[in-house]
Amino acid sequence: MPDPPGGSGMMYTRAVIQDDDEEYTVKMGFRWYGDGNDTVTLDQVRQIPGVETIVWSLHHKQAGEVWEQAEIDAEVARITGLSDDARAQGVTRTFDAEVVESVNVHESIKLGRTVLGMSRDEAIANYITTIERLGRAGVKVVCYNFMPVFDWLRTDLWHPLPDGSTALYYEKAVVDKMSPESLIADMEANTHGLTLPGWEPERLASFHELNEAYVGVTHDDMYANYKYFLDAVIPTCEEYDVKLGVHPDDPPFDVFGWPRVVSSKEGLARVLDLHPSPHHGLTLCLGSFSANPEHDAVDAVRTFMDRIHFSHVRNIKHFENGDFTEVAHRASEGSVDTTGIMKAYAEAGYQGYIRPDHGRHLWDENTTNKPRPGYGLYDRALGIQYLLGAWDAFHYQQG
Repeated sequence: MPDPPGGSGMMYTRAVIQDDDEEYTVKMGFRWYGDGNDTVTLDQVRQIPGVETIVWSLHHKQAGEVWEQAEIDAEVARITGLSDDARAQGVTRTFDAEVVESVNVHESIKLGRTVLGMSRDEAIANYITTIERLGRAGVKVVCYNFMPVFDWLRTDLWHPLPDGSTALYYEKAVVDKMSPESLIADMEANTHGLTLPGWEPERLASFHELNEAYVGVTHDDMYANYKYFLDAVIPTCEEYDVKLGVHPDDPPFDVFGWPRVVSSKEGLARVLDLHPSPHHGLTLCLGSFSANPEHDAVDAVRTFMDRIHFSHVRNIKHFENGDFTEVAHRASEGSVDTTGIMKAYAEAGYQGYIRPDHGRHLWDENTTNKPRPGYGLYDRALGIQYLLGAWDAFHYQQG
C-alpha cells in the first residue's frame, strides 16, 4: 500500500533523553474495562506474575466529554486499592493506574470544524481539562488515536484457529465488497453485548453525518488538523507531566476512502515531527503496525525508541491473499518477531509501559465466559509470561 500523500521523505528528528542514575526497566500492563464492564476481574489479573499497571479508561465517556475529577479519582482508587475481603485473605499485591487507554479525540478535532454539535476548540478545551485532571490523579501516559470514524476494523471477531481457539480476523475480500453500514451491523451482532472501543453505539448512531463530513478531506488536511490539536494540548501535557501516545491506524491503510495518517513508518515520523516535545509520542502497537506485511516491527521499535511511551506487543499471521489473523504471542506462531521486539526494547534499556494486546479466546471462554472479543483472560496471561521471559533473557544479558 503506498504511503499517504505527503507521507514520504521521512524528516523525524530523534529527541535525546538520558537518565544515567535510574535503572532501566519495563512496566507490564493489562487492559481492563472496569467493574461490570469486563469478564475479567482485578483479582484474576493480580495472579498474573509481572503485571504492575492496569490500563484503564472511563468507557462510558464519549469523545469530546470532560472527565470529572471525582470519576477519575474513584476509578484510580478502585484499581490501586484492595477490598476488605482481599485483605482478610492475606492479599497485599496492588496495581498502579498510570496508563489510560483511551481519551478519544472528537471528530471535530480531526476534521478541523464543527461536527456532531461540537466545535474543534470546544473539544480541545475539554481534552485539556481532562488531561489536567488525569495528571492530578497520577496518570503518566494517555493513549489515543487519530483514525477517522472507526478506530479499528476486523471482519470476524471469533474466527476459528487450527488449535480450537478463536481470534480476531481480517478478510480483505470481505472488506473490499462490504459497505460501512453492513460492517456496523455485523459488529453490533457479534460482541456478546459488550461495547467495543471505537464502536460505541453513540458514535455509530452518527455514522452518516461523519461519513459525509469526511468527503473531500485529504491526508494533508488531517496532518494540519493534527498539528493544531498538538500545539493546543502539549503545553498542558508538559505542565502536568502526562505523555500522549498515538496508536497506529488499525489496519495501517485507508479504509472506505477515509484518510488515515498514522499508517506507515514515514507516517509515524511525520506525526512525531508535528511537535518536538518529548511529551508527544507513540503508543506503538506492533500488531496494528505489522498488519501491513511490508512493515518491519523491530526496525520501528529501534527507530522511534525515544518517543515510545507505551507499546502493545502481539502477533498476527499474514496470508498471501491479504487476509490476516491474530495468533498467540510467541514469535513462531505468526509473522511478527515478538522476540526480536522484546530484544530491541531490552537492548535500548526501554523505560516505559508494555502490554499484551488482543489474545485468542481459549478453553471455556468461547462458550461460557464470552469475553469482549480479543480481551479474554487466558491468552493475554500467557502472552505476558512469554513477553516477560524474553525481556528477562535479553535485559539481563545487557547487565
